Amino acid sequence: MPIKINTVHTIKKQLQLLPKEVVIAYCMRLVKYKKDNKELLNYLLFEQDYEADYINEIKADIKAAFIEINRETFYYAKKNIRMILKTTTKHIKYSGKKETAVELLLFFCLQMKSCGVSFKESRVMTNLYQRQLTNIEKALDALHEDIRIDYEEELNEVKKGLL
Repeated sequence: MPIKINTVHTIKKQLQLLPKEVVIAYCMRLVKYKKDNKELLNYLLFEQDYEADYINEIKADIKAAFIEINRETFYYAKKNIRMILKTTTKHIKYSGKKETAVELLLFFCLQMKSCGVSFKESRVMTNLYQRQLTNIEKALDALHEDIRIDYEEELNEVKKGLL
């Protein structure tokens, strides 16, 4: 029989009633058991005030991952690219900022385009690429018009398609 889980609102109220030391102890237990929790807390504590550095660090990781892609078979290349995208979207979720999403997805698409693997025959990879373009456009729609214009030239380069 599953345990009833309270809503986020209820948990927030309960956390506000607890002393600071207990909340810190609970946070430490959370980060001890799951790597994603630790990464998110690390972002919130140390990186969120330095978003540009965070973006550059993630871009460097994406670039390094694309260099290390296993090109022996298309299957492994496809699998590696999906893993890179999964990591990229995880970092976008940590940030929660649309500018970060646009920058990282544009960079991902540019790297995918120039990684040296031809994806034209693969409908799965073409669809993955198109989904990222859709995600970029959705994030761009949420941005202020002045910021949006800055990204449109890079988006046009990405829209030219795969190699």
